[in-house]
Amino acid sequence: MPRSLRSVLPLVAVAAVAGSALFGVGQAMADHAVPRTDKEIPNLDQVKTRIEAYYGDIETSDGEHYASPHSNYAQQTRRIAAKARKNLERDLRAHRSGGGSKNKPAVVFDVDDTTLLTYNFERKIGYHFTPEAQDDYLRTENMDPVFGMRKLVNWADSKGITVFLVTGRKEYQRDWSVRNLKKVGYKNPVDKKHFFLKNEEHPPPYLDCGSDCTTVEYKSGTRKHIEEQGYDILANFGDQYSDLKGGHADRKVKLPNPMYYLP
Repeated sequence: MPRSLRSVLPLVAVAAVAGSALFGVGQAMADHAVPRTDKEIPNLDQVKTRIEAYYGDIETSDGEHYASPHSNYAQQTRRIAAKARKNLERDLRAHRSGGGSKNKPAVVFDVDDTTLLTYNFERKIGYHFTPEAQDDYLRTENMDPVFGMRKLVNWADSKGITVFLVTGRKEYQRDWSVRNLKKVGYKNPVDKKHFFLKNEEHPPPYLDCGSDCTTVEYKSGTRKHIEEQGYDILANFGDQYSDLKGGHADRKVKLPNPMYYLP
């Protein structure tokens, strides 16, 4: 997701290293909203080091940084993808037996850190997001797929589950995003009927909030629009809780992301 509003959450990173991604904003300082001493604040440099360890940082000869396929992060996302597939298999059986919704089965995925991994980009910018830096990267680079998610998306598509992508990336970034998704092996359709990007200049009429949507309003409103096209969203996948709030999905699947937080 793009980060026009963002913050690095140090203790969320520590929690993720320990194998948990369930800390919400505000819980990092559960005892005191305002730290009373420096001992209540994790050291930022040490947190960055732990993030790198969690992703199994691999530095290439040209100075680029990538997540290891053997990292704790990779293992965690593969487990999430495997569990999601089992749930979707059960959902499909229910649909085919007549016990589920009569609407067409669908799934919704976010892009950044749900289908495409931003780790190299985040390391390159030192976790300091700017729209300009994101544009420069997306225009010229391709992000790797999130471990386990390409296989899950392609499987869902092959089984007749319609895959929708709903991202906070901007509409003008569409071509760069489509190129990246195709380049790294996602086989699901990525046309305008299946891939929704945020269009603040010309917001779609189905969003009552227009160009002033919060992340939750934009994403939940888009899922509602998808449902109105005759789809039953079996699962909604995202790395931020704001990707998942607002309903209009049978199941919510949270991907880990200790690098930034989006309300």
